[in-house]
Amino acid sequence: MAYEEMNAWTRNEEEESSSGSWRRGWASAGALIATIILVALVVMVTLSSRARDDALAWERHTYDVMLLTRTVDATIARSEAALGRFVLDEEVKTSGSLYYDEWRRAGRQIGQLRRLVRRDQAQRAQVDKLQELYRQRGAELARAAAAAVAKRGSEGPALFYQAGRSETGPELRSTLDKIAAAERDELRQRMAETRMFDERASNLTEWLGWLGVLVGIGAILLGLAAYRALTDRLIARQEAETEASRAMALDHAVQERTRELSEANERLRAEAAERAVAEAQLRQAQKMEAVGQLTGGIAHDFNNMLAVVVGGLDIARRKLDGPKKDVEFHLDRALEGATRAAALTRRLLAFARAEALLPEAVAPGELVEGMRDLVDRTIGERIKVETHFPEEPWPVWADSNQLENAILNLAVNARDAMDGEGTIRIAIENLTLGRGQAGQLAPGDYVRIAVSDTGTGIPPEHLEKVFEPFYTTKPVGKGTGLGLSQIFGFARQSGGDVTIDSKVGAGTTVSIFLPRAGDTSEQAPVHVTRDDAEGPEGEQAAEGVVVLVVEDDPRVSRSTVSALEELGYRVLACESGSEALQILAQEPVDVVVTDVMMPGTTGPELVRIMAQRFPHVAVLFVTGYVGEAGEAADLGGYDMLRKPFTVSALAQAVSAALSRRSSGSPAASEAAAAG
Repeated sequence: MAYEEMNAWTRNEEEESSSGSWRRGWASAGALIATIILVALVVMVTLSSRARDDALAWERHTYDVMLLTRTVDATIARSEAALGRFVLDEEVKTSGSLYYDEWRRAGRQIGQLRRLVRRDQAQRAQVDKLQELYRQRGAELARAAAAAVAKRGSEGPALFYQAGRSETGPELRSTLDKIAAAERDELRQRMAETRMFDERASNLTEWLGWLGVLVGIGAILLGLAAYRALTDRLIARQEAETEASRAMALDHAVQERTRELSEANERLRAEAAERAVAEAQLRQAQKMEAVGQLTGGIAHDFNNMLAVVVGGLDIARRKLDGPKKDVEFHLDRALEGATRAAALTRRLLAFARAEALLPEAVAPGELVEGMRDLVDRTIGERIKVETHFPEEPWPVWADSNQLENAILNLAVNARDAMDGEGTIRIAIENLTLGRGQAGQLAPGDYVRIAVSDTGTGIPPEHLEKVFEPFYTTKPVGKGTGLGLSQIFGFARQSGGDVTIDSKVGAGTTVSIFLPRAGDTSEQAPVHVTRDDAEGPEGEQAAEGVVVLVVEDDPRVSRSTVSALEELGYRVLACESGSEALQILAQEPVDVVVTDVMMPGTTGPELVRIMAQRFPHVAVLFVTGYVGEAGEAADLGGYDMLRKPFTVSALAQAVSAALSRRSSGSPAASEAAAAG
């Protein structure tokens, strides 16, 4: 019996030993696998972080290259602008030095750009081409600079103009754009790689956390096994202690790696902040590029017009002792250049929405019918004009002159798009729009004036830029690029909007949305005298008429006073509204010719006071920019003459103001009631 019990005990011991060995084997295998997985995850996280760091470094390199290309373009533009000023006025030495310094700076920047792209063979080839174009462009501009230094008169501007028409400049800028475009493509690829490595590192970190959890659970299980082994044998206790020690080591490794990952996360945040700063710098460079394009276009057009004015006046002065016909011819040329400059200024003010509109209730159908002859003469006989109006088109509250110019401008653009042959359709439609149905218009009643053509259409890549100032797809000399931008400014300032729909080969439709005229249509309109008078008709002044000129600019005041005296008026002059009120209290005055914007009391404020104290005095506003001095409501019922103006236009405006006072105009009636 004892023998059987001994055998049974031995079998139990063997079974327990075998079971313990089996558990220890599985525990050891699990620990080994967990260690291998942990090491693999640590290695993969390290590699992912290193790859992400490399991708971020390439992103910074790409930003540096793109920013440097824009800097080179801006430096060359400043150098050419300085050379332009130098060749126009050979006495301005600083312009010549600025041209030379900026041009050398551009060369150094191109050298820096070559160092940045030295590892990229394709980009290095583009930079080599850029250096050659820079050398060729420098040789072209150097001839104009040398002529200016030698003071050879008109040879410098001629060489500069010839250099401006060269293909080297556009090709140089195109090469810069290609370099920047290639870097932008590279930037997108690097950003995609950065996002991929970020996601991979995040996933690996998450897996590492779960592994830590599993290791913790394993440590608990091993502890339980060790506790059970302590009740059995010392060897099992030692094995449990060994397993616990290994678990603690693993836990310490996890904590250490967690700390490293936290530090890596902080570095990533700092690098993201640096990237945000670089992006802000790039956006600023793009803004400055847009400003440079705008100012360059304005300077180009104004220089052309000033060249006509200065040249005409200079030649006329030289021919004062010659035939009168020659003098008048050159003076007419100068006056034509000044008139074009004034028209460009009005377009810029309309685009910037800085010129006060003079709205009134306008029947769009009647306006279009009234200008049919003008449109037909402008676009030619080979183009057919069709109109489509509703039975009762709604009136709109808008500046009729600006609306007429907008429709005529669209008709001219349609003619150019059809190459002088096709069909133009002008349609008017009454619409009640909801929110978001057309551009940024608020819900309400609107009138849509659409001008459509059957021309070639506009490519999609150009549609987003057509409303930008000085952007045009027409050949050089065929347009200023201000037509659509002026229409855009007029529509927005009138409370409406402009949309454009075009398909290549199917034509273009430009739609002007204007608000329907309501109760505001009862306001008194502003009477604007156009500066298109010809000859001395209407220039005979009434005998004994006294005119008070209120103008803060002494040069404009002297010019206006001289013109009125030439017309035969008795003229008084002052510089402010307060002085004008004192003169009106002391002297008999028939008409006040006042500027709109003046320091202190503005023109509209002066007229409001006059309506109470001197209701019998006629008023004529003369302005070049209304700005914040008042809106159309402040000018309603009065006559207005825009600067600059001719003597004939001034004579007509003064005569109209006197006639309106004599006939009992709305403004005069209101003034009498106020008095």
